[in-house]
Amino acid sequence: MEKRSNITHKQLVKEYIEPGIPVVVTDMASKWEAMGKITPEYIKKKYGHLTKEVKGVTYSFAEFIDLMLASTPEKPAPYPFNLNIEKYFPEIRKDAKPEVVYGKIDRVNHPLLPRFMMNGTDVYEIFMGGNGASFPFLHIDALYLHNSLTQVYGSKDFIMFGPDQTQYLYPQPHNPKVSQVDVLNPDYEKFPLFREAKPLKVTVEQGETLLFSTGWWHTTQIHGPCISLGRCQLNGSNWNNFIDDEYEIWKKKSRLAAPFILAYGRILGQIMNLQEKFV
Repeated sequence: MEKRSNITHKQLVKEYIEPGIPVVVTDMASKWEAMGKITPEYIKKKYGHLTKEVKGVTYSFAEFIDLMLASTPEKPAPYPFNLNIEKYFPEIRKDAKPEVVYGKIDRVNHPLLPRFMMNGTDVYEIFMGGNGASFPFLHIDALYLHNSLTQVYGSKDFIMFGPDQTQYLYPQPHNPKVSQVDVLNPDYEKFPLFREAKPLKVTVEQGETLLFSTGWWHTTQIHGPCISLGRCQLNGSNWNNFIDDEYEIWKKKSRLAAPFILAYGRILGQIMNLQEKFV
């Protein structure tokens, strides 16, 4: 995977976003106030009283930070310890500007796209983990959203597989966005085709931003205290998949509302397409 610096937004769109090629941009967050500010000590001091439940156990943020700093491969801190930034840390969003926009306009924050259409997906998210932690499964992100992730503290390894590798990854029958294969400890007898899969591995270092489009399968490994800021992304290439997935979800919630959501999404997509022609 390429690592690029001093790349313009126009170059980013043409060379990576439109063709759907993952890239690590090394200096996209260089002006963020979050860099050097968002540390384990900062989280513990400012938000230590807040709590989160992970796998049935409730931790204060202070307790979790201590576990994260002491984490080892033999006794890793609970992971994923991820939180909605807009809910828990709204001020951190202000520290992460200028924002990374994966497209010609920022469709996720378009004034005509209400947040309820994200169906519980966190647009802005913070991930914290320690040595030995790994994401529990190989997956494609919910709602076919594109992804951007910036390391503000420590580093994180990504293991990725392109959309053309799906045939080797054994998607779950009931959830085709999640693989049945444990990538870090694969059972080749049960999943023999996985031997043919070709992973793409990259370490995202502190200050770097990973950008990749929907369809790219991914999981992570962590080898030290780590804080990441992520946000989901929308553009013309994943808009219809996003709206179709919304429709399927809304059909289960309200068969009356679902057709209106679908129609609104289709119309809004056309409006955004027109806007992008003038960008």
